Amino acid sequence: MSTVAAAPAAASGERTSASARFTTRPGGAVVIGGSLDGLGIVRSLGRRGIPVCVIDDGPSVARFSRYCTRHARAADLREHGRTADSVMEAGARLGLDGWVLYPTRDDTVAAFARARHRLAERFRVPVPEWKVTRWAWDRRNTHELAAQLGISAPRTWCVSGPDEAAALEAEGPFAVRPATRERFRRPAEAKVWRADTRAELADRVRHAGGLCAPGEVMVQELVPGGGEYSFCAFFKGGRAVGGMTVRRHPAGPGRAGGFVETVEEPEVEALALRLLRGMGYYGLAEVEFRRDPRDGRLKVLDVNARTWGYHALGRAAGVDFPALLFADQAGERVTTCRARPGVRRARRAAGLPDVASRRVGWMQYLRSVRDADAEPVFCRDDPLPAFADLALAPFHAVRRGL
Repeated sequence: MSTVAAAPAAASGERTSASARFTTRPGGAVVIGGSLDGLGIVRSLGRRGIPVCVIDDGPSVARFSRYCTRHARAADLREHGRTADSVMEAGARLGLDGWVLYPTRDDTVAAFARARHRLAERFRVPVPEWKVTRWAWDRRNTHELAAQLGISAPRTWCVSGPDEAAALEAEGPFAVRPATRERFRRPAEAKVWRADTRAELADRVRHAGGLCAPGEVMVQELVPGGGEYSFCAFFKGGRAVGGMTVRRHPAGPGRAGGFVETVEEPEVEALALRLLRGMGYYGLAEVEFRRDPRDGRLKVLDVNARTWGYHALGRAAGVDFPALLFADQAGERVTTCRARPGVRRARRAAGLPDVASRRVGWMQYLRSVRDADAEPVFCRDDPLPAFADLALAPFHAVRRGL
């Protein structure tokens, strides 16, 4: 990789003394979770000749990639008390000492952050310590920090049940979501539910209360319009060594758009950097915003302290995020880079629900697929994961309760 000096190490979360004890180049990378995020990591590193091991707790597409050199099943990856043990056991069994960990799920990130020092006895762990990760893990913390830094967020209330929700002095529509990512998504496979009426709000809050810990049900005003943006980064030393700003459309609550395009939006980047600096962050991150047409402000929605569903778009736009992180963990000096605007990503299957709901017309959908520069599943030099994705669709539908 090209060499340009990165900024000095931040105070927390970077290659600390525990990880720095490895004196040789990493033998490879360990991707925890083989969904589309994991597949993008496998292809990014595998094309550079880096061995990649996929560890998952169920069938997944990444293990079918030609660039996956080995794979393993591990139980208890979604149980915080057992996640680190399962990964440590797999690492010992497969001889993965000194390899770089790439978690792809929020619950795995949280488990790694809490057990970071123990994991670092065997792996390189590019996950910040818990005192940093907690700002992204709990949305209440995210909004608290954003307020301290002068960054706007949607109006938010934490409610204990439908009665408190009914007493809110606000007009809908609303978004109901968990404060943390633990327990909520496993049975429901949803990040957020929309409620247009008071009756829907009560129903959503009641159901969410059965999935979240007490006090973790959040009700937010649903910011109207489709101005949804993200800033994606490999962040180190208080700056984005690699950066990419995207517009996601069509935007919907809790849904990654079927179409994503790199853009130039300096305000999005500036606000995201302010938040990541405030966290003392290190690593890969996506910061999500929506522009409110009522006041023109960008309002922060989420911080994902991991790779994100469309991170492979970065490679097509000139910023290979997994490779930047690997190079840094290997002790190399990495080049500062920014994604060029106008690069598109379209996932064919992801866009079909938007066509069915008439949020997007057929012609717009077909043009977007035709003109896309990056497709996250099908790839000519690595076609098997696309067939695996189709074959596994019924399994994932049952797992999500569909």
